[in-house]
Amino acid sequence: MKYDNIRPAVFLERPNRFIARVESDGHIETVHVKNTGRCKELLIPGCEVWLTAPGTPGRKTKYDLVAVRKSDGVLYNIDSQAPNRVAREWLETQGYDKILPEYTYGDSRIDFYMERGREKYLMEVKGCILEMGGVGYFPDAPTDRGVKHIRELIKAKEAGYHASLAFVIQMDGVKEVRANVATHPEFGEAMEDAKKAGVEIVFLTCHVEPDKIVNAK
Repeated sequence: MKYDNIRPAVFLERPNRFIARVESDGHIETVHVKNTGRCKELLIPGCEVWLTAPGTPGRKTKYDLVAVRKSDGVLYNIDSQAPNRVAREWLETQGYDKILPEYTYGDSRIDFYMERGREKYLMEVKGCILEMGGVGYFPDAPTDRGVKHIRELIKAKEAGYHASLAFVIQMDGVKEVRANVATHPEFGEAMEDAKKAGVEIVFLTCHVEPDKIVNAK
């Protein structure tokens, strides 16, 4: 996926999880952060960030903060809407007869429902922006919703669906994602239960540039 417009800035502070203050072209701007996770190892005062202006009428902020360069030089896309767009682009290359987003199953809305012939598939998508020692970790903040989705995938697998949990890795150089049990032990337990139940774990590796994120799988 590619952004229509992008501009560099310098990160100054994040007063709350929804907004940040940045400096761009000598001006201080309040921008929307397109990720409600902690991002504490990424959004450090003085770091390079990139903004896009979606042009939505009536917005309180003109720009969205969508990418950041970590202190080690690696570029991260932190747009929480990007993983589903990347996953959709990948699914469209996999020979499915039907792909439906935001599919209601049980008590949850699963990101994608697919069909291939008579076979039915469900896929839940998570974006990974936390890296430690060359390995990706999810989540970077507790997510009861994420646990609930995994439990629904297990039920779907038991009901005869092909079920998968896909991690879109929003940085270069990482090929695997593990459960961040230090942050959310219940997510780790649910992920292990999913593996035992036969839910497929998919890692969608990506190449990131300031104005785009491209699936490299």
